[in-house]
Amino acid sequence: MTEEGSPEGFFESRPMEYSDSNKKTSQAKCCSPSLKIFIGVLAFCYFSKSLTGAYTKSTITQIERRFEIPSSTVGIIDGSFEMGNLLVITLVSYFGAKFHRPKIIGAGVLLMGIGTLIMALPHFIMDRYKFDTAAAHTNDADNFTVRSTCSSDTQNTVQQLVSGCQKGEEESSPTWVIVLLGNIIRGIGEASIVPLGMSFIDDYAHPENSAFYIGCLHTLGVIGPIFGYLLGSLCARLYVDIGLVDRESVTITPQDSRWVGAWWLGYVVSGLLTLLAALPLWFLPRALPENPQTPQDNPSKQHKHTPSITEIAKDFGPSLKRLLTNKIYLLYLVSNVVAFNAFAILIAYTPKYLEQQFGQSASKTNFLIGVISVPPSALGMFLSGWIMKRFKLDLLGSARMSFFTAIGALFLTIPCFALSCVNTDVAGVTVPYQGRSVKLQNISSDILTSCNADCGCPDFQWDPVCGQNGVTYISPCHAGCSSTHGTGQNMTFHHCTCVQSWGMSAGNSSAVLGQCSRESRCTIMFYIYLALQSFAFFVYSLGTVPFFIISLRIVDPELKSLSVGVQLLVLRVLGGIPAPIYFGALIDTTCLKWGHKKCGGRGACRMYATETFRFLFLGLVNCLRLLGHFLLWVAIIQINRKVQNDKRKSKDIELQEPMLYVPEQQNTLT
Repeated sequence: MTEEGSPEGFFESRPMEYSDSNKKTSQAKCCSPSLKIFIGVLAFCYFSKSLTGAYTKSTITQIERRFEIPSSTVGIIDGSFEMGNLLVITLVSYFGAKFHRPKIIGAGVLLMGIGTLIMALPHFIMDRYKFDTAAAHTNDADNFTVRSTCSSDTQNTVQQLVSGCQKGEEESSPTWVIVLLGNIIRGIGEASIVPLGMSFIDDYAHPENSAFYIGCLHTLGVIGPIFGYLLGSLCARLYVDIGLVDRESVTITPQDSRWVGAWWLGYVVSGLLTLLAALPLWFLPRALPENPQTPQDNPSKQHKHTPSITEIAKDFGPSLKRLLTNKIYLLYLVSNVVAFNAFAILIAYTPKYLEQQFGQSASKTNFLIGVISVPPSALGMFLSGWIMKRFKLDLLGSARMSFFTAIGALFLTIPCFALSCVNTDVAGVTVPYQGRSVKLQNISSDILTSCNADCGCPDFQWDPVCGQNGVTYISPCHAGCSSTHGTGQNMTFHHCTCVQSWGMSAGNSSAVLGQCSRESRCTIMFYIYLALQSFAFFVYSLGTVPFFIISLRIVDPELKSLSVGVQLLVLRVLGGIPAPIYFGALIDTTCLKWGHKKCGGRGACRMYATETFRFLFLGLVNCLRLLGHFLLWVAIIQINRKVQNDKRKSKDIELQEPMLYVPEQQNTLT
């Protein structure tokens, strides 16, 4: 099918004419305005989808606390995006390449927007967020009532909570499933963007410009996370029930492990933005004017007519067999899967790691990730595309560049093992009530002692206070405090017997709401970690475009869309889905103090063993990356052999051609 006004028919009817006007038309085709429009629209889609993806990662902790679920369950929610993606990725990659690719991409982006809005739905059907606190706001009144100090009222409070559960006051529906469902729909919609968009550009762009355009798209795709994390920072600073409760009645701060920000607000914003990105794709043409320098068997030739479903399905099996019997492609795929496991863990749990390891709030963590860590990645991806174009790297050069940048990034992460902060001293959890260090395995039996044994403190409570001795107590009751002064966040607790047991005088035995502050050097280590991580991201991103180009160049031209689709499918099945789930379960094993739901059952973790968390997170990620890089090195060896064999065959053909044409030349001269 030829567009009206296109010079495409002129070249087809006069293939042997090469006038000056033809050359100008040829140059115009290399920079087709329609292709630039498509790249611009696709870049907007990349921006919106990456913004939503980054925002989802930034809300992991908020969702975990709001729904009182462990990290393993949050991992399932995070992996549900990949679940939806794998349901259709192969079919969309193969069948979608035969039809109107811009409209199919537009339908997928529209579905992504709907799924994103569904993820915010639980907030509007759930009750207000409730948390136990010593300064509890009662019935929208302007006074606060103390209910967790060491007194006889504590037992009555526990009985009231139990009776409330018996009356069915606690909600029982797992509304987090709605978030999971929305993320699945978002994954289904995203399946069409990468394989169809990349193959569309590679079909119609000049071969030398293809890598540069893809690099620009990846760069804009990384700029999206900058705004995603900034949006996550803003929403994490706002209270979850903003507009419904008086801010003065909220007695916890963003640094508190019970704090839940307005996690739902970002999904509304990003969902509407994604819907807006879908509209222009419905008005783009099915095919563009072809680049005259592309091979004659380029897949873009297929779009002059619409094949039947039967013809496409009949060719699917042989095409898939040809792809899966490509040994170099399979080796590249395995190395990609291993490395993607590390990538999925790193992206999903870096915000949580920084919060727990360095005692930072979710708002500050997301803001600094967006401002410090993401821009170097965008710059690296842009430079990788420019390097590909500037030095005209072939398949072997692309593979080598990808390998060396990955190794460089791996070495930069090794010093991060030394950057950590010790756990806050929490009585009965990390230290005993008398100040001696205890083994973390035995922490569950030491939260009650002689100084608070007569207080009747509930073991499920987590309402930390900081004593004047610099030790955090699980609640004012566990600190043995018997009186209070002030209201709200300014409330102080006095006559705390457990604080006195540390040798403090009666006049210095008070406590304030919240955990005690971490050591001052934690903040310095936090910034050093971000600087090293940012530099590592930059170096690694330099090999992003070459690494992606490999999947397009090691297969036959007509299999490019299918190769990308199969690659994404395998990455989802063996990396994107299981990695957040199994690592979330591993994180749960490092929990020192679990929260409890009002009516029983384990809630979200309130405190982790930072040292174990650090070695588990960094150790597993780097081991997976090392294995993936080794497999990539083996694949490069195979690529090198193939290139050498191809060169040898080309030389043999060149040597044979003069012998074949010598008689003809002699006759001509005669």
